[in-house]
Amino acid sequence: MKRTWWKEAVIYQIYPRSFMDSNGDGIGDLKGITAKLDYLKELGIDVIWLSPVYQSPNDDNGYDISDYQAIMEEFGTMEDFDEMLSEAHARGIKIVMDLVVNHTSDEHRWFVESRKAEDTPYRDYYIWREGKEGNQPPNNWGSCFGGSAWKYDEQRQMYYLHLFSPKQPDLNWDNPKVRQEVFDMMTWWCEKGIDGFRMDVISMISKTKDMPDGKVNGLYGDFGPYCVHGPHVHDYLKEMNEKVLSRYDIMTVGETSGVTVEEAKKYAGEDSHELNMVFQFEHVDGHGKYGKWNDERMPLSKLKEIMSKWQTELYGKAWNSLFWDNHDQPRVVSRFGNDSPEYRERSAKMLATCLHMMQGTPYIYQGEELGMTNYPFETMADFRDIESVNAYKEWCESGRVSHEEFWPCLCLISRDNARTPVQWNDTENAGFTTGTPWIKVNPNYKEINAAAEVKNPASVFCYYQKLIALRKQYPVIVYGKYTLLLPEDENLFVYTRELEEDKLLVVCNFSSAEQAFSVPEEFADAECLISNTEEREYEGTVALKPYEAFVLLR
Repeated sequence: MKRTWWKEAVIYQIYPRSFMDSNGDGIGDLKGITAKLDYLKELGIDVIWLSPVYQSPNDDNGYDISDYQAIMEEFGTMEDFDEMLSEAHARGIKIVMDLVVNHTSDEHRWFVESRKAEDTPYRDYYIWREGKEGNQPPNNWGSCFGGSAWKYDEQRQMYYLHLFSPKQPDLNWDNPKVRQEVFDMMTWWCEKGIDGFRMDVISMISKTKDMPDGKVNGLYGDFGPYCVHGPHVHDYLKEMNEKVLSRYDIMTVGETSGVTVEEAKKYAGEDSHELNMVFQFEHVDGHGKYGKWNDERMPLSKLKEIMSKWQTELYGKAWNSLFWDNHDQPRVVSRFGNDSPEYRERSAKMLATCLHMMQGTPYIYQGEELGMTNYPFETMADFRDIESVNAYKEWCESGRVSHEEFWPCLCLISRDNARTPVQWNDTENAGFTTGTPWIKVNPNYKEINAAAEVKNPASVFCYYQKLIALRKQYPVIVYGKYTLLLPEDENLFVYTRELEEDKLLVVCNFSSAEQAFSVPEEFADAECLISNTEEREYEGTVALKPYEAFVLLR
């Protein structure tokens, strides 16, 4: 297996709006990130994945871009960006940009030109269709954020496709001019010295020419078969690789919702000449009572089956991305662990152990290293996320579901759980801002904050430090073969990793009850690399405490 820097790296995702505010306007910014680079260096991470910082009207918190080569005014200036990049590089930290090229903002100059009635060079930069009889949308597709995936434009007198917000029109990748515009923009950033791209919904860039009605799921038809992993997606990514990616020493990761193992091998195969790795969401996809909105926990046996499938079936063929949290997911300690005061720290460490000992490149989402939790929402006024607000309208205000039924699902799964400000210290607003934060700070910041954790050797932060250091010390953690043990057990997640002479045993108790576990004889006298409880003997049958985790090296 070929060794590369991005396989051995640990990546930290920053959602700039909620990371650190330097000027008191309540919004995180680039100078705030620069001010916290020493903190990230101390944590031990190698790469920052920066959620979008481009110019944007912020309909979807920066994922609606109006200028790819300018910085959002709220975040600062291009000079601020250059300073952040330089200061990160000075500390040995790389910067990966979020690339959002399935769609732009409707305020991007390409779309402003495209919607004009007269002939224009930008006419086919987006996906336009005539309506059906009676001026109805071209088909029944629903958007990811609720409502129809089509919007009628009075100026052009046609419908345009938006798989997300109406303010996020989809680009027409079948137009070679669009592709070249994107490649030129990417080259501009690479020449600036960035270290890679995380590619937003990149599996959606190719749509079928034929756009029939989709299978109805709820109020609208499913666009998936016609827009996800479309007919030319691999052609376009190979072209991107040839014209841009292969010319720089960068890393790439594609967001590919709904991807199968076989499809992932095409995107990120060792010799596919497309991307380095992809994000798959099978382990965090909620398919419950109300689509993704669900308050039921996935059975551990199912979680193990999914995680193990990706570990074993990609091994030696394509590279895994490892994550629990990101800007679109709730906090892992609230979702898969236990966020009660009694068990929050231990379960956060257990979940970190389980993920960071797997094969692939681990991603830490801001605040995860502190064991930050979901927010205790009380009213809809607490929410800022367009998806959450629209979901409440579509499910509750329409009368389809009662508030009492839907509320727990919304509170558990909402993307706003990940977007509350990072908790830096126990001063007002958790030290995030001297102004009024754009979204409320979690009230538990006095108990959970970076200032307290950095100096406490028993903290979640210091545990993440140890996990990252171990990864750099032992190649078996990065490259070793994975084998699941006890697949049917609903409480214990146990697996081994093996590379040459080294073999690891990873044991994680996902339950709030004590669990008996028989340590395999081959691990008698093994070294304990890390544990989230006090030192003990790891021989024979051991009684694991609630949420206990340990790793043995033979």
